Amino acid sequence: MPKVYSKALDETIEVERVIDHLKGNPNGPTLVFFAGIHGNEPSGVFALKHVLQELKIQATPVNGAIYAIAGNLVALDKGVRFAKEDLNRIWFPQRLKKIEQREILDNEEREMSSIYQHIKKILDEGTPPFYFIDLHTTSSDTHPFIVLNDSLLNRKYASNYPLPTILGIEEYLEGALLSYINELGYVSLGYESGSHDDVKAIKNSIDFIRYTLAITDSVSYAAQETLRLRNEIFESGGVSNRFYEIYYQHDIAPEDRFRMLPGFINFQKIPKGVDLATSKGEVLTTKGKRQIFMPLYQDQGREGFYFVRPIPKILLWISKGLRRFKADHLLVRLPGVAWKSIRKDALVVDQRVARFLAKSIFHLLGYRARQFDRTHLVVKSREIASKTKDYVNTEWF
Repeated sequence: MPKVYSKALDETIEVERVIDHLKGNPNGPTLVFFAGIHGNEPSGVFALKHVLQELKIQATPVNGAIYAIAGNLVALDKGVRFAKEDLNRIWFPQRLKKIEQREILDNEEREMSSIYQHIKKILDEGTPPFYFIDLHTTSSDTHPFIVLNDSLLNRKYASNYPLPTILGIEEYLEGALLSYINELGYVSLGYESGSHDDVKAIKNSIDFIRYTLAITDSVSYAAQETLRLRNEIFESGGVSNRFYEIYYQHDIAPEDRFRMLPGFINFQKIPKGVDLATSKGEVLTTKGKRQIFMPLYQDQGREGFYFVRPIPKILLWISKGLRRFKADHLLVRLPGVAWKSIRKDALVVDQRVARFLAKSIFHLLGYRARQFDRTHLVVKSREIASKTKDYVNTEWF
């Protein structure tokens, strides 16, 4: 059985794929937590083990079902981010199909196949509404925050947490587990609780898990306890409770010899002319005022850092209105814009013709863009798949 070591606690535990599983009132929701998708991020594993054992010891009534699923077991056992490739960058439907047809798989493919089978079984046997929460930590010092794919359903659910929230990370991170699940239409979000080896990251995860159980009505905590948990989460945030968007990602390759300069933390505001990192033998310097996000302080990883900016509330309201009235259907009447398929969940944009359509416009309409070739963008809607009807009768909705 794989062993997971926490440097923060100086403690080792043994885990299986399903860390724990609780089932109660069959009319309740199905809540699925993931932890250790990256093997050097054990905090979520320890936090889930603690909370679910606590619920069992105290014989706490459970509504629906709660699952705690471990991610990359081999990498967790070795204490590394991944063995061959990042398990959180390979969740593509076409790759899952290929894996099902092959007998010889590498480590991360075996891990993905196993997790996929558990997800499939949960969706087949569980009862809606479904919630999928992925617990992570970062290589840099950070206050906790949430990341999610930008659908109105995800936004509405995430607004229950008094934490900074990053929208649209799927435009930069291809093949993430939560992107795959979100395209199935379910509520899904990632929670970053702190730095890898900080004991506060475990404590923050425990509070976050308990509060999630409360707002999804998986466990009926007293109102006073739910308020206490909310206050704990708010105080852990440290950054204004608002929505942010990523607008720049610095990609790196092993041959770049990328090294982040010390001292940068998430959401830090940086003036023009500050040295950030070294790459390809050169120093990377800010060309204007920036707000840095996820600076890389570990050996494995393909993203050196991001820049983020807050999203004005007025734009969030405009975006909400445009999506509800399906304003995107007007875009196909413009030159250079066409539906990608009869499903009408993606657009192909010829930038030679529709160069006036900036990515920000598509973001407002619920689309995230990827470069298809030198002249074309493919933008995909996050609204079409949302199973909003499954959630309309919940307390939080």
